[in-house]
Amino acid sequence: MPALAALHDNAIRLIRERGASATAARVQVLRLLLATHATVSHQSLTQAALDEGQPLDKVTLYRVLDWLVAQDLAHSVTGQDRVRRFGIADVHHGHAHFECDACGQLFCLPERASLPMPAAPVGFEARRVDITIHGRCAECARTARSNVLT
Repeated sequence: MPALAALHDNAIRLIRERGASATAARVQVLRLLLATHATVSHQSLTQAALDEGQPLDKVTLYRVLDWLVAQDLAHSVTGQDRVRRFGIADVHHGHAHFECDACGQLFCLPERASLPMPAAPVGFEARRVDITIHGRCAECARTARSNVLT
């Protein structure tokens, strides 16, 4: 995991590149998102902030997440459990996710899994493509295999 200071500086840079103020809450939430390779729920972000000793107000967190999504710094995806999760936005038009049917985690797939933007009907404006692949994550698959062997 990259150093905390580097993540902090990167969060500030990304926010300022949007011509926006790098408020403490924006920087903190973006830094938390930059630190993970999976998508994370509002509850997970709340707990991570609390673990750092810098708790975030629920309403502030929702507002910051919505702002990050609107600025294309983050994206959101809703899993089968209907929980909205957030991750760092991909610079492409869309990308795929992998949802583990066993543990429910949602992972952003690497850049090579980026999706082309399909042609939309005349007059429509397509903004993104979302595809979710379902199966078992590496940890759940390993656990399932070891249970079969025992």
